Amino acid sequence: MPRKILVVHAHPDAGHDHLGDALAENYAEAADTAGHEVRFQVLNRLDFPLLESAAAWRSPDIPPDIEAAQSDLQWCDHVAFFYPLWMGDMPALLKGFLEQVMRPDFAFTEPKGRMPAKLLTGRSARLVVTMGMPAFFYRSFYRAHSVKSFRRNMLKFAGIKPVRTSLVGMVEGSKRHRRRWLERMRRLGRAGR
Repeated sequence: MPRKILVVHAHPDAGHDHLGDALAENYAEAADTAGHEVRFQVLNRLDFPLLESAAAWRSPDIPPDIEAAQSDLQWCDHVAFFYPLWMGDMPALLKGFLEQVMRPDFAFTEPKGRMPAKLLTGRSARLVVTMGMPAFFYRSFYRAHSVKSFRRNMLKFAGIKPVRTSLVGMVEGSKRHRRRWLERMRRLGRAGR
């Protein structure tokens, strides 16, 4: 069954032939070829400020690029995030984008003495995280803490589930290793997962 897929490419240096560029593009192209509807956002091309206060976060004045991103997120039934692990976490560009997009009364209701309602239910997600270290080391030693936080504190809190992950370690590895990951992204794109 065809899906509506939003691909969010969140590498701060996107467009400079990183493995993340190829992974996101292969995923999106395979999804499109398989008959899924695909929209593609490249975060380093968007114009939005960092939020500097809770009042700005609650403000109805939303930058146009963020309004468009929210519209794409409401449109999709699956969202795939592609980003590198930077200093053990997501890049500041992705964090700033999520703070702008995941506003009260868009992603969840403002809590007023009770648990907030999740407003983005009915969507699934995939996190594709590239890193220089081996992925098993990130999983076992660091317990993939930042990925778990993204899943639980942002996506699932807004109702997006299931959230699956693909941890791509050793990005400077062999050409064979890179080819395997590119093929894996094509398979996932075709499947809409």
